[in-house]
Amino acid sequence: MSFGLQPIANAFVEPSQVKNEYFYELKPAFCQECGTFQIMEQPSPELMFHDQYAFFTRTSRRMVQHFNEYANWVKTHYLTETDPFVVEIGCNDGAMLENFSKSTIRHLGIEPSANTAAEASKYGVDTINTFFNEATANQVVNKYGQADVVLAANVICHIPDLHSIAESLNILLKDNGVFIFEEPYLGNMIENTSYDQLYDEHVYIFSLKSVSSWFESFNMEIIDALPQDTHGGSMRYVIARSGTRSISSRIFELSRRESELKLDNINTFLEFSVACERSRHDLVTLVRELRSKGKRIVGYGATSKSTTVLNYCGLGPDDIEFISDTTPIKQGKLTPGSHIPVRPYPEFQANYPDYTVLFAWNHKAEIFRKEGIYRSAGGKWITFIPSVSVISGSE
Repeated sequence: MSFGLQPIANAFVEPSQVKNEYFYELKPAFCQECGTFQIMEQPSPELMFHDQYAFFTRTSRRMVQHFNEYANWVKTHYLTETDPFVVEIGCNDGAMLENFSKSTIRHLGIEPSANTAAEASKYGVDTINTFFNEATANQVVNKYGQADVVLAANVICHIPDLHSIAESLNILLKDNGVFIFEEPYLGNMIENTSYDQLYDEHVYIFSLKSVSSWFESFNMEIIDALPQDTHGGSMRYVIARSGTRSISSRIFELSRRESELKLDNINTFLEFSVACERSRHDLVTLVRELRSKGKRIVGYGATSKSTTVLNYCGLGPDDIEFISDTTPIKQGKLTPGSHIPVRPYPEFQANYPDYTVLFAWNHKAEIFRKEGIYRSAGGKWITFIPSVSVISGSE
């Protein structure tokens, strides 16, 4: 399967930078032996995580609320030791760790993007600006001691060297410590044909089988797995050293569910490939039919995921007038590869379009509550997950 040449998903460009854009081929593959679904080519980390990283967690109230709930859950279930120490891999702007900071719990964020690391520090989060690896783990242990809990959210799938992650965790975690991380879940991606989960940062889309296979080699095991509704369907995995903690019955239930979904069968992924092609055809056909009738179409949310959709579908500024986004660092630039203008949110409000493509579909409920006036005025939404459809103002 190939989604063709793709740019860096978060590399929003100035018009003068268009000629120098970097592209790679987005090719996912599936390993029948260990159950891992991954992309085969990934740009270097420095091209993706730097001082102009374009995603800030705090732009979504829902995600800030989710991380507050995540942190409270961790405090209740896993911070039982006196003076615990919590580390987060890829803390972004500190939306998660701020909850520990406010509780005066010792913590540390490890964040490779300088601009988001600086933002986390503004919120009182102890942060170091570096990549997570064995050297970093040793530095942290030497300065702070080992961690009771290591956290991550939508980060571990960004790191191509899974062996290095496991080795680093073995250094960083106490003997009875736990590693807890959330990622988009393979079962949801297959069921919803949400191929936009695939882009440069997402090396892996994990399943229970692939995570189990990964950690077994390092004397670690999954002790719990909890489905999450974030990012279009995610899974929270809890990892501990083998034999140190009891295993939740949810593990056995999820394993049975994955067998029912045939996530270990290559034919499932061949069918997914066909479904992606059908989705592309339906979206392009709808957008261009509406444009031929003189309808104005804009996009909502210049997301990383939208980069995959736009470039795979070959949609550009002739199809979509602009994309509205609230992130200042993206505004005034062009979308990667497809070169659609990204404009501030007030421009969407000032002159409502006939149709709006909902690229930030994983925040659909939050957005629909916010945009009641647009819908009441007759504005229509174009969605493409789980299938291409038009939602009118009355729905």
